[in-house]
Amino acid sequence: MFRFPRWKIASIIAMTLAAFLIIMPSFLSKATFDQIKGKLPKWIPFEQVVLGLDLQGGAHILLEVDQNDVIKTMVGNLRDDARRIVREENVRSLAGGYGVQGRTVQFRIADANDRTKIMPKLRQLGVGAANAMGGVGAPSIEIVTAEDGMIRMTVTEAGLIDKMRRAVDQAIEVIRKRVDALGTTEPNIQRQGADRVLVQVPGLQDTGRLKELLGTTAKLEFRLVADPGYNPSDVDMLPQTDQPGVLPVEKQVMVQGEDLTDSQPGFDQRTSEPVVNFKFNIRGGQRFGEVTAANVGKPFAIVLDNKVISAPRILSPITGGSGQISGRFTVEQANNLSILLRAGALPAKMNIVEERTVGPGLGQDSIDAGKLAAYVAGVLVVCYMLTTYGVFGVFANVALAIHIAMIFASLILLQATLTLPGIAGIVLTIGMAVDSNVLIYERIREESRAGRSIISALDAGFTRAVATIVDSQSTMMVAAVILYFLGTGPVRGFAVSLGLGILTTIVTAVTMTRMMIALWYRWRKPTTLPI
Repeated sequence: MFRFPRWKIASIIAMTLAAFLIIMPSFLSKATFDQIKGKLPKWIPFEQVVLGLDLQGGAHILLEVDQNDVIKTMVGNLRDDARRIVREENVRSLAGGYGVQGRTVQFRIADANDRTKIMPKLRQLGVGAANAMGGVGAPSIEIVTAEDGMIRMTVTEAGLIDKMRRAVDQAIEVIRKRVDALGTTEPNIQRQGADRVLVQVPGLQDTGRLKELLGTTAKLEFRLVADPGYNPSDVDMLPQTDQPGVLPVEKQVMVQGEDLTDSQPGFDQRTSEPVVNFKFNIRGGQRFGEVTAANVGKPFAIVLDNKVISAPRILSPITGGSGQISGRFTVEQANNLSILLRAGALPAKMNIVEERTVGPGLGQDSIDAGKLAAYVAGVLVVCYMLTTYGVFGVFANVALAIHIAMIFASLILLQATLTLPGIAGIVLTIGMAVDSNVLIYERIREESRAGRSIISALDAGFTRAVATIVDSQSTMMVAAVILYFLGTGPVRGFAVSLGLGILTTIVTAVTMTRMMIALWYRWRKPTTLPI
């Protein structure tokens, strides 16, 4: 009980001082903090507490995956795959073109032998959903053939559900990259239901730029401009962004934006206009070089979200795996486009379902309310402990102050976001920390009343109360872990602060209080217990 080596005392004091030093930057103004941080090495943990949306204000946007756009993409890919298979199998009995009706792609193969030859490969297109869904046997497409040779390929409900699920997962990753490029701190991006994504960006008041980044699909495609006399069924009439009118563009995508590895804003060396410089991966660079080498002299359309940004003529093969996009951009437009391309394209169009802007004034009200609750709880606890336990109450209050400092220091080191529910969790742990001291002190009282000596009562009180404290804190930790993994948003913030509070409670209420009482006893050598 009373044997505390010097190294243990020194380590506890050092840990306490470190906790207070870590939380000190949070009391500085933003300007002072930025000035000091700029002069310190990066390895020094000089950070402030990250405040959530409900404390510092910010943007709240709820996005929904456009199901019609997903269906359109799936049907388009299905048509392209059918066209590719027919071409690869050298089928010559194709009568007419490829028609699209809702979720169905239909075309007629007059010769029965040709139909027999391509049907296995067409059916193979529908096994993707079954594999992705764990082999439950739900195909992504349904194929029906008629006596006249008409083949109808329809996207099934199982295929659509699987595609929507994967679209939301992919959208979350793309959105996270885009928001991170804004330089914001601790955005909250998570799934809401089957087809929605919640985006919360604390501290961001310019929702216009955020909506522009999130609402743009950024689907980049490189296509050839259609020659005169081209089959109308294989041509898209797309609007142009740099001039009025539409441009006939081949439906076949020669190179896709998903092969981009980097994109950066820059300026054209000849015209000094803002441009976007891009680089392909090996596959994209090879494909880009092959296409440009085979189509020298032809215009090459750069299409972003079904709009032609520019259509420069291919003067020579471009084999370096890099290029430049120009389109009469402003500097901000070029920067935004480079962010979008660098983050990748959204798998489908995202519609804004809900939009809220939380002002810093509302956040300040929440901070003030949280501070008031913490102050009131702290004062009442301090007064109660002093009144009930005297000098032992002082030890408990000192341990409580260290406990609170360690919670905030842990939040800063983990770069966890402090929310209003998180403050509630901290206030709750204040009572839990003091409750641990109460258990110890009451146990010491019982042992003293049973006739034990001071040393024996202190030792027995701590030894026997620790087991109870650990059991109670362990059950609370289980609850905190469950809340963290099953909860979302504010619930997880509450779980984080509660879990950190439980860990620091065990350290402060048991180890630090015990050390202070041991040092007090060796210094005062009392004949009676002050409680």
